[in-house]
Amino acid sequence: MKRTTVWVTTAAALTGLAACTSSRSSDEPQDKRPASAPAALPALRTAERSTERAETARVRSTTVIGTQLSLTADGVLAWRDGLSGSLTIDYTGGTAAETMRDLGVTSMEARYLSDAYYARMGDTFAAKMGGKHWLRYAYDDLKSLGGGADLADQMRSTTPNQSVRLLLDSGDVRELGRETVDGQAATHYAGTVRVGDVTDAELRRRLQDADVTTETVDIWINEKNLLVKKVEKTSTTNGKVTQTAHYSDYGVKVAVQKPPAADTEDFKSLVSQSSTNPT
Repeated sequence: MKRTTVWVTTAAALTGLAACTSSRSSDEPQDKRPASAPAALPALRTAERSTERAETARVRSTTVIGTQLSLTADGVLAWRDGLSGSLTIDYTGGTAAETMRDLGVTSMEARYLSDAYYARMGDTFAAKMGGKHWLRYAYDDLKSLGGGADLADQMRSTTPNQSVRLLLDSGDVRELGRETVDGQAATHYAGTVRVGDVTDAELRRRLQDADVTTETVDIWINEKNLLVKKVEKTSTTNGKVTQTAHYSDYGVKVAVQKPPAADTEDFKSLVSQSSTNPT
């Protein structure tokens, strides 16, 4: 198998965690958002602020990208100053998972830092790929994977408050009532984003760059105005993507260290090597 395929497969598996997340920046004007159900908006705006201010949380999620990949993730994230965190990712199905399984990889540790994310692939993978366990993917280098700058933006913005913002942009927010989620009372909200109806030019461009045609968003907000669950279903020109995430332990300590340089290989340099030695 060509090594370039390995690096791209690994990156795709990790960036799949961000596939359903809007990358709107926190300082964009609120009045650019389309009109929606008036009764739901104050509660959602309060939840957006509360979730953003919490700065850290524990997350467990499942992601399904058509027949290409399905995975689960469990760990902690922080968004006080960009994205940081650590997740354990398990491949559960799909063609990309089969590729990784052939390399002896069924799970990995992912560490997110300000400039890049790092994937620890395990001993079997390291033995086949030069002895180093960690792969470094600089966010800017993700542009070379075909996702453009938007993919790098999404990797930096995979945080729970982004899902609330995306729902506020949907234009048809509905409150569906009270439910119990993970043992706590929560209010269920839902909406649909249709790219052709999005009035915010920047958000519309990002959705179009990701080949999104429609996206449905369901979120559950607890009595502390914090997001406790989200389900995002995206229709793209390449198929459907579904992501479900549960959030808990807001305010949990998150301390992520950069892996040892001596045990880390860089994605960009590996692709360069693969182009001259494709075996």
